[in-house]
Amino acid sequence: MLNEIYSGLGTIQKLADAETRCVTAENVYGEKGRGGMALPFECQEEVKCIGQTWYEGKAARDLGQGWKVRPCINLPACSTTTIMDAAGPGIIQHIWVTFREKFYRDLILRIYWDGQKYPSVEAPLGDFFCNAWGVRTKILALPINVNPCGGFNCFFPMPFRKRALITIENISPELCTGFFYAIIFSLTKVAKDDACFHAQFRRTNPLPYKQDYVIVDGIKGRGQYVGTFMTWQQNNKGWWGEGEVKMYIDGDKKFPTICGTGTEDYFGGAWCFEENFSAPFMGYPMGSCDGKSGNRHLLYRFHIMDPVRFKKDLKVAIQALGWRQEGRYLPLQDDISSVAYWYQTLPHNQFPPLPERDYLEAI
Repeated sequence: MLNEIYSGLGTIQKLADAETRCVTAENVYGEKGRGGMALPFECQEEVKCIGQTWYEGKAARDLGQGWKVRPCINLPACSTTTIMDAAGPGIIQHIWVTFREKFYRDLILRIYWDGQKYPSVEAPLGDFFCNAWGVRTKILALPINVNPCGGFNCFFPMPFRKRALITIENISPELCTGFFYAIIFSLTKVAKDDACFHAQFRRTNPLPYKQDYVIVDGIKGRGQYVGTFMTWQQNNKGWWGEGEVKMYIDGDKKFPTICGTGTEDYFGGAWCFEENFSAPFMGYPMGSCDGKSGNRHLLYRFHIMDPVRFKKDLKVAIQALGWRQEGRYLPLQDDISSVAYWYQTLPHNQFPPLPERDYLEAI
C-alpha cells in the first residue's frame, strides 16, 4: 500500500484504498469534517483533550467560526506539547511547520510509533529540517524542503500500524508564540515489509583529538540508512574536510564495510566545494571555503536512490581531518553535530540521552 500512495508522479493517477486526513491547530485530531471549527474566545474540547494551551483568536472576533480562528499554537516555556495523536494503520506523508529562528535548538521533536516507550525520532526541530546555527537556510532536497520565509517541509513517508504520537518540547525558559503546523497523513493498510522511520541527533563539542565523530551507533534490527545532516564549525584554519565516512554493517568491528574518500565527496561535491549548492539528494547549502577558523558549515546527504541496507546492526561515523605542516593530516577538534535518518523494524534501541540545553546551544 505504501508504494501505491507514495511513489510520486509515476503512480499519482492510480486509485488507492486510503483516506486522507490533516492535523492542524484547527483540527488537532485530523477528524473527518471537523476542520476550521474553532470558536473565538472558547476552547474546544479536543484541544483540552490533547493537552494544548488555548489563546483567544481575536483576529476573527468579527467573523466568527470558520474564519481562521486558531491557525497556530503557543508552546509554553519548559513544557511538552502533543501535536499529533492518531490511531493507525496509516502513513504520514507530509509534515510542515514554521517558527522563529531563535527556537531552532530549543524545540525538540519526538515521534513515537505504535505505543513504543522510547521515541523513534528525537532531534532539535531546526536540525531535523537541515537548519541550524540560528540561521534560516533554503533546502531544495527531495525529502526535506525549506522555503522562504521559513517554511519547513518533510516528505519522508512514515508508516505506523497502531498509533502515531508526535510531541514538541520547548526547553527554553521563553514562551514560543506562533508555532504553525500541518501534518498530512493517510489512513490505510501498512504492509509487513514497511519499516518505521527513525531520526537521531548528536553533538560533540569539541571532538576529542584523534577520535572519529559518531553520527549514529547502537542501531539494532533490520532496515536501511537513508540520510545524514551535519553542522560543522571548524576550529582550525585551512581545509577541514579530508575525513572519510565509515559505515559498520552487520557485525563489522575494527574496519567498516563502507569507507568513503573524503567529507565533501560523501556530500556530493569535490575539491573542497568552493561554492554552496542545494540539490535533491545532497548539498552544502551554507558555509565558506576561505579557510578561516570559526567558519560554520551545513551539509546533507540523502540515500534515497542508494539506501544502505543492514540486517542486524549499523554504526555510521566520520573522520575530522585537516592539514598541518609538511603535508600531513591534522586530526581536528571541531564542533560537530548531526541528524541520522533511517528506517528499521520495531522495537528499536533506546537513544543516548539528548544533551542539556546549554550544550545544545550554538553561540
